Amino acid sequence: MTRADLRFAVLNLLPAAGYAGFTWFTFLGAGAAGAERVAIWLAAALGAGLWLASGALRLLALRRRWFALSPAALLVRLAAGLALGAFLLQLMARGVLVGADAAGFLDLPRGDDYGPREMLAYTLQVSVFLGLWLALWSGWHLLRHRRESELARLRAESQRSALELDALRARLNPHFVFNALNNLRALINEDTARAREVVTRLSNILRHSLEHSQRESATLREELAVVDDYLAVERVHYEERLRVHCDVAGDALDAQLPPMLLQLLVENAIKHGIACTPGGGELGVAAWREGDRLAVEVSNPGRLGAATPGHGVGLAYLRARLAREPGHRFELRQNGPRVLARLEIAQ
Repeated sequence: MTRADLRFAVLNLLPAAGYAGFTWFTFLGAGAAGAERVAIWLAAALGAGLWLASGALRLLALRRRWFALSPAALLVRLAAGLALGAFLLQLMARGVLVGADAAGFLDLPRGDDYGPREMLAYTLQVSVFLGLWLALWSGWHLLRHRRESELARLRAESQRSALELDALRARLNPHFVFNALNNLRALINEDTARAREVVTRLSNILRHSLEHSQRESATLREELAVVDDYLAVERVHYEERLRVHCDVAGDALDAQLPPMLLQLLVENAIKHGIACTPGGGELGVAAWREGDRLAVEVSNPGRLGAATPGHGVGLAYLRARLAREPGHRFELRQNGPRVLARLEIAQ
């Protein structure tokens, strides 16, 4: 028996005792001869029966997972359980009284025997009490079941988002690392000093990705550092085709934002802007504070309609990530000959 079962068994004594007391006072009010002893036996039998019937219904509902069914199917099962439980309870009570009478423990009043008519009346009466108990317990359990289902759904969504992030990293980072290693191989013999710098920058990027994977936020200063490392590695590949203009206000450096989002925007701008533009172009990064918000803009040459294969995967993750945080906004628009991505992060 679990702790929940034991707790229910103890608490269930209260309605059982209440129904037994009600039965005792009701039977005594009839004023029949020898009513005191019959009332005690009847109250004890019905109280114990209600305790057993309610406990059996609860156990059946939980083991058969009734609360996971549709409302109509749940209602049918509860109604059937109520009718059957009330009938069996009366059979048990009648058996106790008749057996006690036959054994001489009590003397049932003649002419007022516990026959089918009385049994039907008590069946209807106990159905009311058992139905009230069933409605209260089922309502409480249904609310708890729905709350647990909602929590399970939220946990599943959180795990799915984490898996999406892992899949995104697995999809983008190996491609970037592959190009970086190829460029590094070419640099080793041509420019060893620059090759060492690229190794250091690449190491910084990987360390940042590992350290921040479990964090909810990072400072803009930290994110700019990894972007600087990322751009240094990409310059080896794009050379003069990649030109960077950075304009960041000093009071924005300590602002918080989700990790890797700025790097994602820069990577997206290079992949779908600089790489697709003959002769390359200028990548712009700007950040400043607007009251209690951090504004970040990343711009690149190109047009929104000219999508390359894989376009939108990173931005789809970014939108999904920001949708979980109230007050954050993201906008991607055409600004003349350039594409502008704008982040607004509530502080």
